[in-house]
Amino acid sequence: MRTAYRRLAVGVLGATLLVTLSGCGDDEPVESTEQASAVEGAAKARERVQAYLDAVAAKDVAAGRSQFCTVMHPAFDAVATGPSGDFADHFEVSQAQITDIGPGPRGEQVSAMVSLTTSGGELTRPLLFTVTRDGADWCIADETPGSAAPAPSGTPDPSGTP
Repeated sequence: MRTAYRRLAVGVLGATLLVTLSGCGDDEPVESTEQASAVEGAAKARERVQAYLDAVAAKDVAAGRSQFCTVMHPAFDAVATGPSGDFADHFEVSQAQITDIGPGPRGEQVSAMVSLTTSGGELTRPLLFTVTRDGADWCIADETPGSAAPAPSGTPDPSGTP
């Protein structure tokens, strides 16, 4: 009887060891849920901001509005086509590109540079977008002048925040 227990114990131990070792040797790294979420967030943020920049260049207000979170639609409607709005008639977007994406305190932060052609010449302006998850989807929650890159020491912060 004692021999039967030993065989059973050796069999269980062997099977456990085999199962444990079978997971070793995978060449592909396993991403954690947090890493996968960060990668998804950055990709979705890039998609939303690029779609918005494309809409601004095409002067497609409805397409631009659809990139913003629903709660932001009233503010968007109030300023988008105004004299300082992104869809104002007195300028054309000659170039718009995303320059950086990274995590921020309220979501993904996407920095972009937008070159505008006006009657006075060409201007290049940095913009900072905050993209966040709203339910199952992603949307732009904020757009401000400036970028996510820290200002060099001794230079005032263009956003006006300390």
